[in-house]
Amino acid sequence: MTRFKPSQRLILASGSAIRAQILSDAGLTYDVISKPVDEAAIKESMLAEGSRLRDIADALAEAKALRVSRTEPGFVIGADQIMVMDETLFDKPPTIKAARKRLKEMRGKTHKLMGAVVVCENGQAVWRHLSVTKLTVREFSDAFLEQYIEMEGESLTRSVGAYRFEGPGAHLFSNVEGDFFSILGLPLLPLLDYLRTRGVIPS
Repeated sequence: MTRFKPSQRLILASGSAIRAQILSDAGLTYDVISKPVDEAAIKESMLAEGSRLRDIADALAEAKALRVSRTEPGFVIGADQIMVMDETLFDKPPTIKAARKRLKEMRGKTHKLMGAVVVCENGQAVWRHLSVTKLTVREFSDAFLEQYIEMEGESLTRSVGAYRFEGPGAHLFSNVEGDFFSILGLPLLPLLDYLRTRGVIPS
């Protein structure tokens, strides 16, 4: 596959396979360098301070990008996403049993995915974008749920909503409001627009 040749180094500061796939499918050449960030501590601190929930996703994305940008030259892309339902912040379900419980709680309700992408350069955040998507889960049957869980297996624990929207998880929904890429965890179009304005990729 022929790729766009960026004028400067691009780095994805994330171990997320779907975020990497989004960039690859867009024809970008990039490195993946992911360094650990204490996400739980950031969330706990911000919740204690009464921060807006959408600001938590932004802070997590920035922390990931900064961690890499302090030692690596280039444009470093950090991204994160949180799920909010009934004004409650959710983390990834730790087990399949917890995922089953989560999906039953989501049935017939609308939840929000609040995502952020931050670009850092030379250890400083130089650009950020926040997105909010709304997803309504249909009133699916228990029989469907069990078949879905059998189909997805351990992958249920790798997503905060216990679904892969780009895969079988699409069957869970009756309505979606928002950008496809943002649902997957990386608001691609605003990111590409920024990279064009900086001359990193052709305009």
